[in-house]
Amino acid sequence: MAHLIFQEDFNDTNLPSSLFWFNEPQDWKIENSCLIIRPEKTDFWQKTHYGFERDNGHCLLYQASGDFSLTTGVKFRAKHQYDQAGLIIRYSKDFWLKTSVEYEDKQLSRLGVVVTNFGYSDWSTQDFSSTIDKIYFKIIKQGQDYTVQFQVNDASWSQLRIAHLHQEALEVQCGLYACSPVEIGYQAEFDFIEIQQLS
Repeated sequence: MAHLIFQEDFNDTNLPSSLFWFNEPQDWKIENSCLIIRPEKTDFWQKTHYGFERDNGHCLLYQASGDFSLTTGVKFRAKHQYDQAGLIIRYSKDFWLKTSVEYEDKQLSRLGVVVTNFGYSDWSTQDFSSTIDKIYFKIIKQGQDYTVQFQVNDASWSQLRIAHLHQEALEVQCGLYACSPVEIGYQAEFDFIEIQQLS
């Protein structure tokens, strides 16, 4: 059983008080029933392989408890390598999960999930056509386990990953995120955020 606990369709130019920014972008607006984010040079990553640590991506978050599903639809206008937008689950800089499409070039991008435990990130990916500019993401939280799904062109939901976050807490921050690690110029357009409590 699931019941809706929060939905925002961005039909008002003001954000509801239950949503809050982490690293609020300078350039964002609500227009044509979309939340539009144009990220600065930002990223989320911790240590593994690349050696660097970044925790300055833009997130619009909701404080949730228990088990839930988190869903959004996002359209993207990528410009530079690693431009990305999707969903994020966040406890702290050392424990979080994100899912997105990361742009590579005009032909190929990467659909993937980054899971960060104890301050170390991993990245699972699969090839994704850069000609597709709209995708739906869903994260299902059950305890400390997370199932990540995606949907394109009204197809059925497809599983992208099952992951575990080694963090226990009564509440977690969850919501939308966008990053542009290389250069500004990217635009992400979210048309809704929906959270359903699972019982």
